[in-house]
Amino acid sequence: MIPCQRHAFDIPDDVAYFNCAYMAPTLKVVRQAAEDALARTSQPWRVTPMDFFAPPERARALFAQLIGATADDVAIVSSASYGISTAAKNLRLRRGQSILLLEGEFPSNVYPWYELARRDGGTLRFVPRPQDGDWTAAILRALDDEVAIAALPHCHWTDGSLVDLARVSPALQERGARLVLDVTQSLGALPLDVSRIKVDFLACAAYKWLLGPNGLSFLYASPEHHNGDPLDYNWINRERSEDFAGLVNYREGYQAGARRYDVGERSSFVLIPMAIAALEQLLAWTPEAIMDTLGAVTDELAARLLPLGVHSLPAPLRARHILGVQFAEGGERMAAMVEQLRARKVFVSVRGQTARLAPHLWTNQQDVERLLAAVADLRPR
Repeated sequence: MIPCQRHAFDIPDDVAYFNCAYMAPTLKVVRQAAEDALARTSQPWRVTPMDFFAPPERARALFAQLIGATADDVAIVSSASYGISTAAKNLRLRRGQSILLLEGEFPSNVYPWYELARRDGGTLRFVPRPQDGDWTAAILRALDDEVAIAALPHCHWTDGSLVDLARVSPALQERGARLVLDVTQSLGALPLDVSRIKVDFLACAAYKWLLGPNGLSFLYASPEHHNGDPLDYNWINRERSEDFAGLVNYREGYQAGARRYDVGERSSFVLIPMAIAALEQLLAWTPEAIMDTLGAVTDELAARLLPLGVHSLPAPLRARHILGVQFAEGGERMAAMVEQLRARKVFVSVRGQTARLAPHLWTNQQDVERLLAAVADLRPR
């Protein structure tokens, strides 16, 4: 268990922020990294050609460490949708095959698959939301010989309901199907090791559970996909791009491994230092310890909200860092409640039919009590 780290963030005492799944507050060390980077770029003669390469390599290696990969497996991209689109460009369907997705999946993990299905004559198949909340069982029931790709999250973005990848991945392998993950709503707070769970591609935005900047994301590509076709034909992902004087000697070859998928201007002199500072802090805390610490908060909230008529999935079916709750009065009352909470500086989100509570290490017992007291006070009597 990690002691409360509120001092590491700029969150006033009168704010109870349960909304990391929307956007993480910037860590103070990440903000300092940004300020230092801005000061450096204010004097561009201090920026050397090596600054285009060494910091991105550091960020790449840190992300690889987070997921049990190597730096060669990681590309630096601009968004999760860029990563998913890269995956879709490099996978194929036979006519009539299908891509499996979850009902209510985030659009960035849907639209690129429409394009692949249109290109290759395939179809999208959405697994209906299971009434019992067990996505894993529902996915396994939906698998058949027509499924060529499963494009999944580790947990559903609307309510944190869990997908057991350790069961899903082997089932896909048995059928020769591919697995693509969007882990934007889990990585950093939910451990994932691609050396144990076979994944073809994995995309993750940095500004949520990675505690990093908006506008930068990471893409993992398994070694068998290291010779694919990038979305962006830029200069820096080509071989020997370190040789600035020789850039006019145009080359067909790419930098090693997944670097061929790097977005242009991947060397962003502000965003990359921010991402490095955030990843270093995450790895110091460890996703396992973050998960356990946040799990204690969401377990307490689930237990103490239940007598107030606020329901959530049982613990085995939900990720420990996000608690999706529903009010007995239904969605209309829930939306009104969330707005009333906001007026009291208690911040949560509504996604679909669920109020989403997403604490992090800044969350203290005072935040928990304020949320519970506000719900109790605002509930109809």
